[in-house]
Amino acid sequence: MSLYSTPAKDLDKFIYDSLQPNMDFLRRVSRDVDTICSFLKENCFRDSPPPQTKVLKVVKGGSSGKGTALKGASDADLVVFLSVFKSYSDQKEDRKEIIEEIRKKLEECVKQKGMTVKIKTTSRDNARGLSFTFNSLDGKESTEFDVLPAYDALGQHRKGERPAPQVYIDLIDSSSRGGEFSPCFTELQRDFVVDRPTKLKSLIRLVKYWYKEHIYPCKSQLPRGKSLPPKYALELLAVYAWERGSQKTDFDMAEGFRTVLWLIQQYRQLCIFWTINYNFQDETLGQYLRNQLQKPRPVILDPADPTGNLGEGCWDLVAQEAAFCSQQICCTTFDGRPVAYWDVPTSTDEQEPPKEETSYCAIL
Repeated sequence: MSLYSTPAKDLDKFIYDSLQPNMDFLRRVSRDVDTICSFLKENCFRDSPPPQTKVLKVVKGGSSGKGTALKGASDADLVVFLSVFKSYSDQKEDRKEIIEEIRKKLEECVKQKGMTVKIKTTSRDNARGLSFTFNSLDGKESTEFDVLPAYDALGQHRKGERPAPQVYIDLIDSSSRGGEFSPCFTELQRDFVVDRPTKLKSLIRLVKYWYKEHIYPCKSQLPRGKSLPPKYALELLAVYAWERGSQKTDFDMAEGFRTVLWLIQQYRQLCIFWTINYNFQDETLGQYLRNQLQKPRPVILDPADPTGNLGEGCWDLVAQEAAFCSQQICCTTFDGRPVAYWDVPTSTDEQEPPKEETSYCAIL
């Protein structure tokens, strides 16, 4: 049964039956990924000339790291933090040679361990990493990993600990393109979602599936040079909808989904950010954030990386499909009325961003 023909009361069952990945496959992938992570940490640069490159840590991010993977095809990032990168600019300038070395060693590891892994090749000079794919034995599921070398901007980060403002000030000074160094903050992106309630992760899965099935195919309709909003932006809208509209571990899935669709339709008013990892207390960082929040709507800042404005892109097509979806059976009660959406603010009269520390999303 398709999403649009699924009754609102059956959305939980639809997610369980159709969207949650096979656990046996996930366990096999997790086992092989652990093998690769150990290899990267212990062997990848063992023969490098002095000063020897060391792998400081390997962090798994993406949907697999957050616990929001979709059945059929999921993604994950393996971010390899290297001692040779002393700054953001080092990562940008030296990653090509590092990626090539990782590729050679990874091919050796896969062959030696007999893994069913396909490593992709790319001719792009500015590639941020290399990709490889795990396929299930029956060919029905796959997980695509990106191995991304990165500068260890956070150092020995403790979960729940806010990075020092200087981490972001250095990022602002180094970044020529918003979100360019987001892999450096994979731990923060993962931690923002991984401990959320299971049902919120299911809502995120549902939103991602809707994007994959009903938004991504519209890409061909975009004017030349234009792009769709990133899927990550919709994932953050799901988190925001839950934070401001429910906060319950067991909520009505149709209401949660309907709220995300409603927020998408209000995209011209949205200015969303979190102060869980950065705030306005430092003067330099605070001024940068205020400048970010003055950009044309929608503004949706990455909670881990304030340079990443995920509100960019063509939202018209997304909003049109959200309006259409809101009229389907999946968003309609048994007596034909639209499912109610949560009371979530989209604007405020405040002239200044909140200065108090909060892990909630604020709207301007």
